Amino acid sequence: MDEVAALAGVSRSAASRVINNAPHVSRAKREAVERAIAELGYVPNPTARALATSQVGSVVFAMPNDDPAAFGDPFFAQVVRGVSAELAKTDLELMLVAAPSPHGRDRLRRLVRARRADGVMLMALSGDDPLAHLPEETGIPVVFGGRPLHVQPRWYVDVDNRASARLAVEHLLRTGHRRIATITGPLDTDVATARHHGFRDAMAEAGLPADRVAAGDFTETGGAAAMTRLLDAFPDLDAVFAANDDMAAGALRVLRAHGRDVPGDVGVIGFDDLPAALHTDPQLTTIHQPIEALGREMARMLVALLAGERPCPIILPARLVERDSVRARPLTG
Repeated sequence: MDEVAALAGVSRSAASRVINNAPHVSRAKREAVERAIAELGYVPNPTARALATSQVGSVVFAMPNDDPAAFGDPFFAQVVRGVSAELAKTDLELMLVAAPSPHGRDRLRRLVRARRADGVMLMALSGDDPLAHLPEETGIPVVFGGRPLHVQPRWYVDVDNRASARLAVEHLLRTGHRRIATITGPLDTDVATARHHGFRDAMAEAGLPADRVAAGDFTETGGAAAMTRLLDAFPDLDAVFAANDDMAAGALRVLRAHGRDVPGDVGVIGFDDLPAALHTDPQLTTIHQPIEALGREMARMLVALLAGERPCPIILPARLVERDSVRARPLTG
């Protein structure tokens, strides 16, 4: 770096700021340093950089579950696969932490306070989870996958859950369904709340009531229980939007047990487009969100932050995938 600074005619600190993409460097100095770097073939030494910046070469991916086995869940497995694929392009090591249960929160805080990680990726938190304030408490770079319910983070990767849920319900309306119910996720999470709002938006636009609602927990068992409650309260329903594919699979099972034909009597649509959506009977119409890309973009954003960049939040696209659990039916009042 001394040679780069000397050739560029700038101070060593100015050369360092250019190399680390820091602000407050004039355009002329930046261009001079970049020319010197190119002429000398300068490449930063990762070990020396780690020592100089106190970086330890590892990052954490934490998810809202106290059971480490939950990393095998198809959704989280795809996210982790995307994170791992992106980090494989770097020298950073990945640590997985089950959070934000009290035990998980304490473990994550210990890691951060001991400076055993350079940054953290957090999946969407529930309620007023204090980990939503981890960036302000520690100063460590934190990227959120999804957004906390009551906090607007600076760096996050998400999909437009509200608009995507509305797209799902509009598909049901377009195919002639009118007595549409929804199975929500836990409404202390932003993702479930946004998808519920999308359901209500579409129903309101169609001038239809949006009161056929049962809460679920994003599991197949929770979806089955919610579907049972919906049939008890609204036996005339003709469609269900479930806020994820697991709950939609549970709903399909209960509808079959109650003698309801899908899609003849009831249309069912899910959200996520997990591989299991191809193995339900019938195959599940759903909203596809790019789950692995979510992980890749979280890791890419964190790597950029560690390099001194200031990336923008990212909203990934989602799309409707039509399969066999919804079909057009005659319009009724």
